[in-house]
Amino acid sequence: MKKLALVFTLLSTPAFAAGELKVYHWFEYMPQELVDKFKAETGINVTIDTYDSNEAMLASLKAGRLGQYDVAVPGDYMVKIMADQGLLDSFTADEMPNFDNIQDEWLDVPFDPGRKHSIPYQWGSTAFSVNRDVYKGDINTLAIIFDPPEELKGRINVLDSQGEVLALASMYMGIPQCTQDRDQLKTLMAMLLEAKANWASFGSDTAKDVLVSGDAAAGMIYNGFSAKARAEGANIEYAYPKEGAVVWMDNVVLLKDAPNRENALKFMNFLLDPKNAAAVTNYAAYTPGVKGTEPFLADEIKNSPENNPPEGATFDFVAACDKETQRLYDTIWTNLKR
Repeated sequence: MKKLALVFTLLSTPAFAAGELKVYHWFEYMPQELVDKFKAETGINVTIDTYDSNEAMLASLKAGRLGQYDVAVPGDYMVKIMADQGLLDSFTADEMPNFDNIQDEWLDVPFDPGRKHSIPYQWGSTAFSVNRDVYKGDINTLAIIFDPPEELKGRINVLDSQGEVLALASMYMGIPQCTQDRDQLKTLMAMLLEAKANWASFGSDTAKDVLVSGDAAAGMIYNGFSAKARAEGANIEYAYPKEGAVVWMDNVVLLKDAPNRENALKFMNFLLDPKNAAAVTNYAAYTPGVKGTEPFLADEIKNSPENNPPEGATFDFVAACDKETQRLYDTIWTNLKR
């Protein structure tokens, strides 16, 4: 009987080959050539599934997909949330020969002190871009999104990303992130509902495409996507709003119960090689968090306006709220998306 039970267990458990790696990643964020290079060097087959927001990734893992993937690529605040909820495995620097390639400023970070669960992937900013054929006025204010001029009303795309939308809205209102002040939260909710009437769509994976096609004349966007849209012919300008913009760092994390832990560590180590980190940057148009990438970066990436903010531009990370406060913000987001 025990033997039959063991056979049944083996047959009903997903088989993970020694030469596999399962990656849960953002859309359009890794060149296929780099995946092919990793396979050529290691013999490991890589499968990549994608998501379009930190919150969608978290919900998916908590709904039963933890244990199916080896690594994921969450943003800074989400690394802390995932660690606090016990969704991450840890590693030591000794397990990763290229660990010392991490740039000093990204080594001891508040969302993962000492880098026990994650390595830097790419970093950038989130603001918005505007079609300069449609609107020629001052764009360096978050009012473009939250109280837009007539030319842009009904032609704005907003990222389907709770953390970034609510962070930018808080900057615009001049209130702290993670506030528990009920009056401030009510004012924030009212402003967002009024602004929503001027928006055409919510979309993260389409943020670039709607600007290129002209379906949107303005849109919240990641700076690398804005650079890509310009390269595809969109006459857009990326804004550095006076109220501030979001700065973020995406990170490769080792997931709890990773079926291919050793392969995951090989992959993370591979991404800390300067040539490989630069390959991601040249593809995605963001900025690496790895030393020694400068000689391998394309000039159009190094010199793009999206990667060279003007003097005086201000940025802030999305804050990771405590559970009680986060529930308040979840309610605001749910009401906004209705």
